[in-house]
Amino acid sequence: MPMKSGFVEKLIERLDRLDPESLQSHFLRLAQDRGLLEMVFQSIQEGILVVSSEGNLDYANRAAEQFLGFTLDSERGRPVSRYLGEVDWDRILSLDTKEWSKLVSREIEVTYPVQRFLTFYVVPMHQDSADSRGALVILRDVTHEREQEASARESERINAVKLLAAGVAHEIGNPLNALNIHLQLLDREIGNLREDAADGAATSAKDLDELHELTEVARTEVTRLDQVITQFLQAIRPTRPQLVPNRIEMLLEEALTLLKQEVQDRNISIEIDRPDSLPQIKVDGDQIKQVFFNVIRNAFQAMPDGGQLKILLFTTDEYLGISFRDSGIGIRREEFSRIFEPYHTTKSSGSGLGLMIVQRIVQEHGGQIEVMSKPDTGTGFTVLLPLAERSIRLLNAQSTRKRAKPL
Repeated sequence: MPMKSGFVEKLIERLDRLDPESLQSHFLRLAQDRGLLEMVFQSIQEGILVVSSEGNLDYANRAAEQFLGFTLDSERGRPVSRYLGEVDWDRILSLDTKEWSKLVSREIEVTYPVQRFLTFYVVPMHQDSADSRGALVILRDVTHEREQEASARESERINAVKLLAAGVAHEIGNPLNALNIHLQLLDREIGNLREDAADGAATSAKDLDELHELTEVARTEVTRLDQVITQFLQAIRPTRPQLVPNRIEMLLEEALTLLKQEVQDRNISIEIDRPDSLPQIKVDGDQIKQVFFNVIRNAFQAMPDGGQLKILLFTTDEYLGISFRDSGIGIRREEFSRIFEPYHTTKSSGSGLGLMIVQRIVQEHGGQIEVMSKPDTGTGFTVLLPLAERSIRLLNAQSTRKRAKPL
Protein backbone atom coordinates (compact mmCIF):
# COMPACT_ATOMS: atom_id res chain seq x y z
CA MET A 1 0.00 0.00 0.00
CA PRO A 2 1.67 3.30 -1.07
CA MET A 3 2.90 5.63 1.65
CA LYS A 4 2.53 9.40 1.70
CA SER A 5 5.29 11.04 -0.32
CA GLY A 6 6.17 13.36 2.61
CA PHE A 7 6.86 10.40 4.86
CA VAL A 8 9.16 8.81 2.25
CA GLU A 9 11.15 12.03 1.76
CA LYS A 10 11.67 12.47 5.51
CA LEU A 11 12.71 8.81 5.83
CA ILE A 12 15.30 9.15 3.03
CA GLU A 13 16.61 12.41 4.49
CA ARG A 14 17.10 10.75 7.87
CA LEU A 15 18.71 7.65 6.39
CA ASP A 16 21.29 9.91 4.64
CA ARG A 17 22.44 11.18 8.05
CA LEU A 18 22.92 7.68 9.51
CA ASP A 19 26.27 5.90 9.52
CA PRO A 20 26.33 2.20 8.41
CA GLU A 21 26.27 0.83 11.97
CA SER A 22 23.31 2.98 13.00
CA LEU A 23 21.48 2.09 9.79
CA GLN A 24 22.00 -1.62 10.44
CA SER A 25 20.78 -1.21 14.03
CA HIS A 26 17.62 0.59 12.88
CA PHE A 27 16.82 -2.06 10.30
CA LEU A 28 17.38 -4.86 12.82
CA ARG A 29 14.99 -3.16 15.23
CA LEU A 30 12.41 -2.71 12.47
CA ALA A 31 12.73 -6.39 11.57
CA GLN A 32 12.29 -7.41 15.22
CA ASP A 33 9.24 -5.17 15.60
CA ARG A 34 7.71 -6.62 12.45
CA GLY A 35 8.42 -10.15 13.65
CA LEU A 36 6.75 -9.43 16.98
CA LEU A 37 3.73 -7.92 15.26
CA GLU A 38 3.48 -10.92 12.93
CA MET A 39 3.68 -13.30 15.88
CA VAL A 40 0.86 -11.44 17.64
CA PHE A 41 -1.35 -11.50 14.54
CA GLN A 42 -0.74 -15.21 14.02
CA SER A 43 -1.47 -16.06 17.67
CA ILE A 44 -4.82 -14.37 18.19
CA GLN A 45 -8.02 -16.31 17.64
CA GLU A 46 -9.74 -13.61 15.59
CA GLY A 47 -9.22 -13.60 11.85
CA ILE A 48 -7.56 -10.54 10.32
CA LEU A 49 -7.76 -9.52 6.67
CA VAL A 50 -6.16 -6.48 5.09
CA VAL A 51 -7.97 -5.36 1.94
CA SER A 52 -6.43 -2.98 -0.57
CA SER A 53 -8.18 0.03 -2.10
CA GLU A 54 -9.01 -2.17 -5.12
CA GLY A 55 -10.76 -4.72 -2.89
CA ASN A 56 -7.96 -7.28 -3.15
CA LEU A 57 -6.47 -9.34 -0.34
CA ASP A 58 -3.16 -7.97 0.96
CA TYR A 59 -2.80 -9.94 4.19
CA ALA A 60 -4.52 -12.67 6.21
CA ASN A 61 -3.47 -14.25 9.48
CA ARG A 62 -3.65 -17.96 10.24
CA ALA A 63 -7.09 -17.76 11.88
CA ALA A 64 -8.59 -16.04 8.82
CA GLU A 65 -7.08 -18.72 6.56
CA GLN A 66 -8.71 -21.45 8.68
CA PHE A 67 -12.08 -19.67 8.84
CA LEU A 68 -12.36 -19.09 5.10
CA GLY A 69 -10.43 -22.09 3.77
CA PHE A 70 -7.51 -20.57 1.82
CA THR A 71 -3.80 -19.79 2.12
CA LEU A 72 -2.42 -16.28 1.84
CA ASP A 73 0.29 -17.38 -0.59
CA SER A 74 -2.29 -18.59 -3.12
CA GLU A 75 -4.87 -15.82 -2.64
CA ARG A 76 -2.83 -12.67 -2.14
CA GLY A 77 -3.92 -10.02 -4.62
CA ARG A 78 -7.24 -11.70 -5.42
CA PRO A 79 -10.63 -10.06 -4.74
CA VAL A 80 -11.77 -10.49 -1.14
CA SER A 81 -15.34 -10.73 -2.48
CA ARG A 82 -14.54 -14.36 -3.31
CA TYR A 83 -14.98 -15.05 0.43
CA LEU A 84 -17.10 -12.16 1.70
CA GLY A 85 -19.38 -11.76 -1.29
CA GLU A 86 -22.34 -10.23 0.53
CA VAL A 87 -20.46 -7.00 1.24
CA ASP A 88 -20.57 -4.05 -1.16
CA TRP A 89 -16.81 -3.49 -1.21
CA ASP A 90 -17.00 -0.60 -3.70
CA ARG A 91 -19.05 1.41 -1.23
CA ILE A 92 -16.96 0.27 1.72
CA LEU A 93 -13.68 1.29 0.15
CA SER A 94 -15.10 4.61 -0.95
CA LEU A 95 -15.73 5.25 2.77
CA ASP A 96 -19.51 5.48 2.40
CA THR A 97 -20.60 6.20 5.99
CA LYS A 98 -24.02 4.63 5.46
CA GLU A 99 -22.43 1.36 4.40
CA TRP A 100 -20.08 1.40 7.41
CA SER A 101 -23.04 1.68 9.76
CA LYS A 102 -24.65 -1.41 8.24
CA LEU A 103 -21.61 -3.51 9.07
CA VAL A 104 -21.56 -2.94 12.81
CA SER A 105 -23.21 -6.29 13.61
CA ARG A 106 -22.92 -8.24 10.37
CA GLU A 107 -22.98 -12.04 10.70
CA ILE A 108 -22.37 -14.59 7.95
CA GLU A 109 -22.44 -18.36 7.61
CA VAL A 110 -19.66 -20.16 5.75
CA THR A 111 -19.87 -23.80 4.71
CA TYR A 112 -16.27 -24.39 3.59
CA PRO A 113 -13.95 -25.80 4.83
CA VAL A 114 -16.37 -26.45 7.71
CA GLN A 115 -19.70 -24.90 8.58
CA ARG A 116 -19.18 -21.85 10.78
CA PHE A 117 -20.97 -18.72 11.88
CA LEU A 118 -18.74 -15.66 11.74
CA THR A 119 -19.27 -12.10 12.85
CA PHE A 120 -17.10 -9.43 11.32
CA TYR A 121 -16.59 -5.72 11.25
CA VAL A 122 -14.56 -3.52 8.93
CA VAL A 123 -12.20 -0.77 9.99
CA PRO A 124 -11.21 1.85 7.39
CA MET A 125 -7.54 2.42 6.76
CA HIS A 126 -7.42 5.65 4.77
CA GLN A 127 -4.73 8.15 4.03
CA ASP A 128 -4.90 11.48 2.26
CA SER A 129 -4.38 9.83 -1.09
CA ALA A 130 -7.24 7.86 -2.65
CA ASP A 131 -4.76 5.20 -3.75
CA SER A 132 -3.82 4.48 -0.16
CA ARG A 133 -7.31 3.66 1.06
CA GLY A 134 -8.06 0.20 2.28
CA ALA A 135 -9.82 -1.75 5.00
CA LEU A 136 -9.05 -4.02 7.93
CA VAL A 137 -11.53 -6.87 8.43
CA ILE A 138 -11.81 -8.57 11.83
CA LEU A 139 -13.48 -12.03 11.84
CA ARG A 140 -14.72 -13.86 14.92
CA ASP A 141 -16.00 -17.44 15.10
CA VAL A 142 -19.32 -17.48 17.00
CA THR A 143 -20.36 -21.03 16.08
CA HIS A 144 -20.10 -22.27 19.66
CA GLU A 145 -22.21 -19.38 20.94
CA ARG A 146 -24.89 -20.09 18.34
CA GLU A 147 -24.93 -23.75 19.37
CA GLN A 148 -25.29 -22.72 23.02
CA GLU A 149 -28.17 -20.42 22.11
CA ALA A 150 -29.85 -23.23 20.16
CA SER A 151 -29.33 -25.60 23.11
CA ALA A 152 -30.85 -23.04 25.49
CA ARG A 153 -33.87 -22.57 23.23
CA GLU A 154 -34.25 -26.34 23.01
CA SER A 155 -34.16 -26.62 26.81
CA GLU A 156 -36.83 -23.94 27.13
CA ARG A 157 -38.99 -25.76 24.58
CA ILE A 158 -38.58 -29.08 26.40
CA ASN A 159 -39.44 -27.46 29.74
CA ALA A 160 -42.59 -25.99 28.21
CA VAL A 161 -43.51 -29.42 26.89
CA LYS A 162 -42.98 -30.95 30.33
CA LEU A 163 -45.43 -28.50 31.86
CA LEU A 164 -47.96 -29.39 29.20
CA ALA A 165 -47.38 -33.12 29.70
CA ALA A 166 -48.80 -33.26 33.20
CA GLY A 167 -52.07 -31.74 32.02
CA VAL A 168 -52.22 -33.96 28.93
CA ALA A 169 -51.58 -37.12 30.94
CA HIS A 170 -54.32 -36.25 33.42
CA GLU A 171 -56.92 -34.85 31.02
CA ILE A 172 -56.56 -37.50 28.29
CA GLY A 173 -55.02 -40.53 30.00
CA ASN A 174 -57.77 -41.03 32.57
CA PRO A 175 -60.69 -40.78 30.10
CA LEU A 176 -58.91 -43.18 27.74
CA ASN A 177 -58.50 -45.70 30.53
CA ALA A 178 -62.21 -45.41 31.34
CA LEU A 179 -63.12 -45.83 27.66
CA ASN A 180 -60.98 -48.94 27.40
CA ILE A 181 -62.62 -50.49 30.48
CA HIS A 182 -66.13 -49.78 29.19
CA LEU A 183 -65.29 -51.15 25.73
CA GLN A 184 -64.12 -54.36 27.40
CA LEU A 185 -67.42 -54.53 29.30
CA LEU A 186 -69.31 -53.89 26.06
CA ASP A 187 -67.41 -56.67 24.30
CA ARG A 188 -68.25 -58.98 27.20
CA GLU A 189 -71.96 -58.16 26.83
CA ILE A 190 -71.73 -58.91 23.11
CA GLY A 191 -70.31 -62.32 24.06
CA ASN A 192 -73.29 -62.91 26.35
CA LEU A 193 -75.67 -61.93 23.53
CA ARG A 194 -73.97 -64.48 21.30
CA GLU A 195 -74.88 -67.19 23.81
CA ASP A 196 -78.47 -65.94 23.92
CA ALA A 197 -78.60 -65.89 20.11
CA ALA A 198 -77.47 -69.48 20.08
CA ASP A 199 -80.46 -70.23 22.33
CA GLY A 200 -82.85 -68.60 19.84
CA ALA A 201 -82.85 -64.94 20.88
CA ALA A 202 -83.98 -62.33 18.36
CA THR A 203 -80.55 -60.76 17.83
CA SER A 204 -78.88 -62.36 14.81
CA ALA A 205 -75.30 -63.57 14.78
CA LYS A 206 -74.59 -61.17 11.90
CA ASP A 207 -75.66 -58.16 13.96
CA LEU A 208 -73.48 -59.31 16.83
CA ASP A 209 -70.49 -59.74 14.52
CA GLU A 210 -70.92 -56.17 13.31
CA LEU A 211 -71.17 -54.88 16.88
CA HIS A 212 -68.03 -56.82 17.82
CA GLU A 213 -66.16 -55.40 14.82
CA LEU A 214 -67.14 -51.84 15.74
CA THR A 215 -66.07 -52.42 19.31
CA GLU A 216 -62.69 -53.74 18.17
CA VAL A 217 -62.15 -50.68 15.97
CA ALA A 218 -62.90 -48.41 18.93
CA ARG A 219 -60.57 -50.36 21.22
CA THR A 220 -57.80 -50.23 18.60
CA GLU A 221 -58.09 -46.46 18.34
CA VAL A 222 -58.10 -46.08 22.11
CA THR A 223 -54.97 -48.23 22.29
CA ARG A 224 -53.30 -46.13 19.61
CA LEU A 225 -54.05 -42.91 21.49
CA ASP A 226 -52.73 -44.49 24.67
CA GLN A 227 -49.48 -45.34 22.85
CA VAL A 228 -49.14 -41.73 21.69
CA ILE A 229 -49.47 -40.51 25.28
CA THR A 230 -46.99 -43.13 26.48
CA GLN A 231 -44.45 -42.02 23.87
CA PHE A 232 -45.08 -38.42 24.83
CA LEU A 233 -44.32 -39.12 28.48
CA GLN A 234 -41.26 -41.22 27.62
CA ALA A 235 -39.90 -38.33 25.57
CA ILE A 236 -40.22 -35.70 28.27
CA ARG A 237 -39.74 -37.76 31.43
CA PRO A 238 -36.72 -39.92 30.59
CA THR A 239 -35.58 -42.48 33.12
CA ARG A 240 -31.96 -43.45 33.62
CA PRO A 241 -31.20 -46.80 31.98
CA GLN A 242 -30.81 -49.82 34.23
CA LEU A 243 -27.68 -51.36 32.72
CA VAL A 244 -27.47 -55.15 32.90
CA PRO A 245 -25.78 -57.65 30.56
CA ASN A 246 -27.94 -58.35 27.50
CA ARG A 247 -27.67 -60.03 24.14
CA ILE A 248 -28.52 -57.45 21.51
CA GLU A 249 -29.58 -60.08 18.96
CA MET A 250 -32.21 -61.37 21.40
CA LEU A 251 -33.57 -57.86 22.04
CA LEU A 252 -33.77 -57.32 18.28
CA GLU A 253 -35.73 -60.56 17.80
CA GLU A 254 -38.18 -59.55 20.54
CA ALA A 255 -38.75 -56.16 18.88
CA LEU A 256 -39.33 -57.82 15.51
CA THR A 257 -41.82 -60.23 17.08
CA LEU A 258 -43.93 -57.28 18.21
CA LEU A 259 -43.97 -56.05 14.61
CA LYS A 260 -44.61 -59.42 12.96
CA GLN A 261 -48.19 -58.63 11.88
CA GLU A 262 -47.20 -55.24 10.48
CA VAL A 263 -44.41 -56.86 8.44
CA GLN A 264 -46.96 -59.14 6.80
CA ASP A 265 -49.54 -56.40 6.23
CA ARG A 266 -47.03 -54.06 4.58
CA ASN A 267 -45.40 -56.71 2.37
CA ILE A 268 -41.91 -56.04 3.71
CA SER A 269 -39.04 -58.51 3.61
CA ILE A 270 -36.44 -58.40 6.39
CA GLU A 271 -32.89 -59.62 5.97
CA ILE A 272 -30.65 -59.96 9.03
CA ASP A 273 -26.89 -60.31 8.75
CA ARG A 274 -24.90 -60.92 11.90
CA PRO A 275 -21.70 -62.70 12.95
CA ASP A 276 -21.84 -66.12 14.57
CA SER A 277 -21.16 -64.64 18.01
CA LEU A 278 -21.64 -61.22 19.53
CA PRO A 279 -20.48 -60.07 22.96
CA GLN A 280 -22.95 -59.28 25.70
CA ILE A 281 -23.11 -55.61 26.58
CA LYS A 282 -24.68 -53.72 29.47
CA VAL A 283 -27.85 -51.99 28.33
CA ASP A 284 -31.38 -51.39 29.54
CA GLY A 285 -33.21 -54.14 27.64
CA ASP A 286 -36.63 -52.45 27.56
CA GLN A 287 -35.20 -49.14 26.40
CA ILE A 288 -33.09 -50.68 23.65
CA LYS A 289 -36.11 -52.67 22.44
CA GLN A 290 -37.93 -49.33 22.28
CA VAL A 291 -35.09 -47.97 20.11
CA PHE A 292 -35.34 -50.94 17.74
CA PHE A 293 -39.13 -50.74 17.65
CA ASN A 294 -39.15 -47.02 16.79
CA VAL A 295 -36.42 -47.25 14.15
CA ILE A 296 -37.98 -50.29 12.46
CA ARG A 297 -41.46 -48.75 12.47
CA ASN A 298 -39.99 -45.59 11.00
CA ALA A 299 -38.46 -47.70 8.23
CA PHE A 300 -41.80 -49.43 7.60
CA GLN A 301 -43.59 -46.10 7.26
CA ALA A 302 -40.99 -45.01 4.71
CA MET A 303 -41.99 -48.03 2.56
CA PRO A 304 -45.80 -47.66 2.19
CA ASP A 305 -45.86 -49.92 -0.88
CA GLY A 306 -43.60 -52.58 0.57
CA GLY A 307 -39.87 -53.02 0.30
CA GLN A 308 -36.84 -54.46 2.02
CA LEU A 309 -35.23 -53.79 5.38
CA LYS A 310 -31.66 -54.97 5.86
CA ILE A 311 -30.39 -55.26 9.44
CA LEU A 312 -26.66 -55.67 10.02
CA LEU A 313 -25.05 -56.39 13.40
CA PHE A 314 -21.31 -55.83 13.79
CA THR A 315 -18.61 -54.84 16.26
CA THR A 316 -15.76 -52.34 16.22
CA ASP A 317 -13.02 -51.73 18.78
CA GLU A 318 -15.38 -49.57 20.85
CA TYR A 319 -18.95 -50.30 19.78
CA LEU A 320 -21.52 -52.92 18.97
CA GLY A 321 -23.38 -51.58 15.96
CA ILE A 322 -26.87 -52.27 14.62
CA SER A 323 -27.51 -50.87 11.15
CA PHE A 324 -31.02 -50.59 9.67
CA ARG A 325 -31.23 -49.83 5.93
CA ASP A 326 -34.57 -49.54 4.17
CA SER A 327 -35.46 -49.19 0.50
CA GLY A 328 -37.96 -46.42 1.18
CA ILE A 329 -38.52 -42.85 0.08
CA GLY A 330 -35.48 -41.41 1.87
CA ILE A 331 -35.16 -38.07 3.64
CA ARG A 332 -35.16 -34.80 1.75
CA ARG A 333 -32.12 -32.58 2.32
CA GLU A 334 -34.21 -29.80 3.84
CA GLU A 335 -35.76 -32.25 6.34
CA PHE A 336 -32.55 -34.01 7.33
CA SER A 337 -31.35 -31.60 10.02
CA ARG A 338 -34.73 -31.72 11.81
CA ILE A 339 -35.36 -35.46 12.07
CA PHE A 340 -34.56 -35.59 15.81
CA GLU A 341 -36.61 -32.50 16.70
CA PRO A 342 -39.69 -33.09 18.87
CA TYR A 343 -42.99 -33.09 16.96
CA HIS A 344 -41.28 -32.88 13.59
CA THR A 345 -42.80 -35.47 11.28
CA THR A 346 -43.54 -35.82 7.59
CA LYS A 347 -46.26 -38.43 8.22
CA SER A 348 -49.89 -37.44 8.57
CA SER A 349 -50.42 -39.78 11.54
CA GLY A 350 -47.03 -39.50 13.22
CA SER A 351 -46.40 -37.92 16.61
CA GLY A 352 -42.90 -36.73 15.77
CA LEU A 353 -41.55 -38.23 19.01
CA GLY A 354 -40.20 -41.63 17.92
CA LEU A 355 -36.75 -40.53 16.76
CA MET A 356 -36.43 -38.07 19.61
CA ILE A 357 -36.90 -40.99 22.02
CA VAL A 358 -34.35 -43.04 20.05
CA GLN A 359 -31.79 -40.23 20.27
CA ARG A 360 -32.32 -39.74 24.01
CA ILE A 361 -32.00 -43.45 24.86
CA VAL A 362 -28.86 -43.91 22.75
CA GLN A 363 -27.27 -40.83 24.32
CA GLU A 364 -28.14 -42.06 27.82
CA HIS A 365 -26.29 -45.29 26.99
CA GLY A 366 -23.19 -43.33 25.90
CA GLY A 367 -23.77 -44.34 22.29
CA GLN A 368 -24.00 -42.60 18.94
CA ILE A 369 -26.31 -42.51 15.93
CA GLU A 370 -25.28 -42.26 12.31
CA VAL A 371 -27.87 -41.42 9.67
CA MET A 372 -27.39 -41.84 5.94
CA SER A 373 -30.06 -41.02 3.41
CA LYS A 374 -30.72 -40.30 -0.24
CA PRO A 375 -34.16 -39.26 -1.53
CA ASP A 376 -36.03 -42.02 -3.40
CA THR A 377 -33.29 -44.53 -2.56
CA GLY A 378 -33.59 -45.23 1.15
CA THR A 379 -32.35 -44.40 4.61
CA GLY A 380 -29.90 -46.04 6.96
CA PHE A 381 -29.86 -45.68 10.75
CA THR A 382 -26.85 -47.08 12.57
CA VAL A 383 -27.03 -47.34 16.36
CA LEU A 384 -23.63 -47.65 18.04
CA LEU A 385 -23.68 -48.92 21.64
CA PRO A 386 -20.45 -48.96 23.68
CA LEU A 387 -18.96 -52.34 24.42
CA ALA A 388 -17.79 -51.06 27.82
CA GLU A 389 -19.95 -49.04 30.20
CA ARG A 390 -19.09 -45.35 30.05
CA SER A 391 -19.05 -42.95 32.96
CA ILE A 392 -19.66 -39.98 30.65
CA ARG A 393 -22.94 -39.84 28.74
CA LEU A 394 -23.65 -37.80 25.62
CA LEU A 395 -26.37 -35.49 26.85
CA ASN A 396 -26.98 -32.80 24.26
CA ALA A 397 -28.41 -33.15 20.80
CA GLN A 398 -25.27 -31.75 19.22
CA SER A 399 -23.28 -34.73 20.52
CA THR A 400 -25.16 -37.17 18.33
CA ARG A 401 -23.37 -37.66 15.04
CA LYS A 402 -25.61 -37.13 12.05
CA ARG A 403 -24.36 -37.06 8.52
CA ALA A 404 -26.15 -37.38 5.19
CA LYS A 405 -24.61 -39.26 2.32
CA PRO A 406 -25.85 -41.65 -0.37
CA LEU A 407 -26.41 -45.22 0.63
